[in-house]
Amino acid sequence: MKVKWTLDPAHSEMNFRVKHMMIANVTGSVGQFNVEAESDDDHLSNADVKVEAQLETISTGDAKRDAHLKSADFFDTAQFPAMTFVSRKMADGKLEGDLTIRDITRPVALDVEFGGLGKDPWGHTRAGITVKGRISRKDWNLNWNVLLDTGGVLVSDEVRIEADVQLVKS
Repeated sequence: MKVKWTLDPAHSEMNFRVKHMMIANVTGSVGQFNVEAESDDDHLSNADVKVEAQLETISTGDAKRDAHLKSADFFDTAQFPAMTFVSRKMADGKLEGDLTIRDITRPVALDVEFGGLGKDPWGHTRAGITVKGRISRKDWNLNWNVLLDTGGVLVSDEVRIEADVQLVKS
């Protein structure tokens, strides 16, 4: 029998980091996302995972930058409101699956760290998981950029992703 897990959004976060001007990092988050998982055991060692993130909820702490990220230059949230991930395989600390952004689907491999299990005061079993990875934004046609006089670019191609989630056993 499959064990089903659902996201506890109050104790979960999804963040990203990108180099700006090749000298400093800009960090942002996705405010609304959902994770569903099914596994053969409580340790999620072979879980099937589905993630859907609402891109309209991206926040970097700067309203103008957030609006630009939501525009057609980047995510085009009016036409493509969600980003999805569907796993294909989880083994040896790696979660492999298909990431879809702007209707473009590409395979990705993410590092997974299982934080453990615990019972909350209401008797629910919870699992803590950290997921980290790096993607090339150009693989999803997120190509907007500006060349700098110094020879670099305004926004790096590499995007670092990190999510810390708590899942609740259903």
